[in-house]
Amino acid sequence: MTSPSLNQITTSNRSLPDTILDCARAVILGKDHELRLALTCLLARGHLLIEDVPGVGKTTLAHLLARLLGLDYARIQFTSDLLPADVIGVAIYDRTSETFRFHPGPIFSQLVLADEINRATPKAQSALLEAMEERQVTVEGETRPLPEPFFVIATQNPLFQIGTFPLPESQLDRFLMRIRLGYPAAAQEKQLLAGEDRREMVARQAPALSHAELLALQQRVAAIHAAAPIIDYIHAILQFTRGSERFMYGLSPRAGLGLLRAAKAWALLAEREYVIPEDVQAVLPSCVIHRLMGGEPGQRISETEITAFILNNVPV
Repeated sequence: MTSPSLNQITTSNRSLPDTILDCARAVILGKDHELRLALTCLLARGHLLIEDVPGVGKTTLAHLLARLLGLDYARIQFTSDLLPADVIGVAIYDRTSETFRFHPGPIFSQLVLADEINRATPKAQSALLEAMEERQVTVEGETRPLPEPFFVIATQNPLFQIGTFPLPESQLDRFLMRIRLGYPAAAQEKQLLAGEDRREMVARQAPALSHAELLALQQRVAAIHAAAPIIDYIHAILQFTRGSERFMYGLSPRAGLGLLRAAKAWALLAEREYVIPEDVQAVLPSCVIHRLMGGEPGQRISETEITAFILNNVPV
């Protein structure tokens, strides 16, 4: 079956992505760019990491996206005593049938919120590695596929807060994008204080698209055209980060593939059938900030510095 064209998807007055963004803006105030990045990540079949201080709407955003995309939703609260079996599931002996029956964990949902992921130990964090990359889990020697689509949205508290464990590089590299919400602007915060409870607003939201429409949009992302100069541009970015003394290590091939997918999804949101350099530049910060570390061990470079350094040194 051929994937539907962009015109078939946008037969209504507003395209489906615009409809989703309009609904999201009514709940998450003053964060248009962050909402667009989050939707870009999910349409590109990636996983999203939201890093910020508690109380700025990270969990609300994840729950809202699940409602608007019409996905099965499961929330896992990561704590220091969480075990991998609490995430994946466990086989329990059934006396009636005299066999072990597998009881699936919350990972078997279409959208999984890994809340405060860096409050769990590395052993518990590792339960997500196979699921995020292979879209399957192996339990008791048997491989079990995860539902389609499958998204992980993880929230992370700043590392300076008490009781946090840094995510290893292998875990960070499995997140296509990392965003921050930040505090709202003054006008939006006053509107938030005077308005309705956000959780009640999320609970009332109806799905903005069907399962088939979501899969169709993802197919369209894969079909967006990236010309040879765009491929050369992304490859030049990868090579530059690997050869620069500014970074301890460069971007991986997985990062390059993710950057291309994100740029295609950004082009789709702009209702274009092709990628332009500005699409790559728009998603570059959120795709690379969590993958690059300064040349000195433990040194973190700000998102603005990384973006400016790369874009100023890699010609289009």
